[in-house]
Amino acid sequence: MVKNILIRVAVLFFFLPFVGFTQSLDEQLDWLNNQVETLEAKKAEVQTKIAELKLEKIRKDIAEIGLPKSLEGEEVISHLAYSLVYDENHEQAKWVAHIIAVDIVDGKASRSNNFRVDPLIKTGSATEKDYFLKTKKAGEKNKYEYDGFGYDRGHLAPSADFKWNKKALSESFYYSNMSPQLADFNRKKWAKLEGLMRAYVEENSQQIFIVTGPILNDSLPVIERGENQVSIPEYFYKIALDLTNKKAIGFIMPNKDVKNPIASFAMSINEIEIATGIDFFYQLDDELEEQLESQNQVSDWLPESQETDVTPIYQPSLPPGVFNTVQAKNYMGNGKKITVKGTVVNARETKNGHLFFNLDKNYPNQIFTVAIWKQNIKNFSYNPLVEWMNKKITISGKIADFDGVPTMILEKEDAIEFEEDPKYKMIVE
Repeated sequence: MVKNILIRVAVLFFFLPFVGFTQSLDEQLDWLNNQVETLEAKKAEVQTKIAELKLEKIRKDIAEIGLPKSLEGEEVISHLAYSLVYDENHEQAKWVAHIIAVDIVDGKASRSNNFRVDPLIKTGSATEKDYFLKTKKAGEKNKYEYDGFGYDRGHLAPSADFKWNKKALSESFYYSNMSPQLADFNRKKWAKLEGLMRAYVEENSQQIFIVTGPILNDSLPVIERGENQVSIPEYFYKIALDLTNKKAIGFIMPNKDVKNPIASFAMSINEIEIATGIDFFYQLDDELEEQLESQNQVSDWLPESQETDVTPIYQPSLPPGVFNTVQAKNYMGNGKKITVKGTVVNARETKNGHLFFNLDKNYPNQIFTVAIWKQNIKNFSYNPLVEWMNKKITISGKIADFDGVPTMILEKEDAIEFEEDPKYKMIVE
């Protein structure tokens, strides 16, 4: 079809000079406008066909590679760009499998927010009344009052992963793709994990397979006020597979306001299989499956700017009175002096000559920062930009709040202790 359009364009320009000898200017313009409209209609037809073929290819890839192994009695529900198994006992999906396509880079479709019942769930999916009640305001047209039950309708397959196709994005709002998530979880670290997966696709120009779900068990609490009493998961998992580059990773995160960095929740797919009882990517060759599902190299999935990130020091391993960079945030702005230990992963000098150092996590995901103002640099007998890099340091002082990032401001050289270099081991005054 594309070839036919190109032929039409060539013919159009070939005959254009001859048209001018027999028609008036108005007639020529009308003829050309008609040709443009015809070509635009053909272009739209071709684009629609391309989109359909892309969705067909995605469904094929999911079916042949991305589906976890189903148990007896389970039914795989397939939508345009994702598949799932629905757990009627918990009124949500046991797992949702989809692909983040490279097309996401140019995707422009916006959220529809058209939350609705999944028509393919034979037993009936969860509904709006499982998450909140909506009543019409008396005397006001199209105005409603909302009575929420305390949980977000958390997407398992994120709507943003389908922004390259309007229909696929719309289907991501089926209630079968929702699970109760606390707002501070859904909108913060879980959202960042979802963004990390999209960033990987954009940076590597490579589609990846994703499987996401709640960890379900019979002891979970439920939304008591909801119509179907949907179970409230305590943990969620997400696994990712880049088959082309032979990379895989998994994450399990608690359904709460997570403080620790995303990387600290990384694990192998094998470990998630043990936690969930689900056999993922079982259709791969056994040797390849084991090679991929045993991986736990989170740095492979980080943007280039975060490749030097490290996991904060395990808090129980630190001596009394010493805190890691995650716990330090609890003391931000309270005026108390504490001692913090972490690894310097990046440093920079501002245009004004101030020095900033991020511990454990790079900008823009920094979790703890050390600052030295320009006027205090003279108090250091060495260049901190050189000496501090990639070293574990222990510092003591008050924690300030800089746009939500705990920041310690150092004035003197004796405010820092290097683990690797005993000569710097001093007591902070």
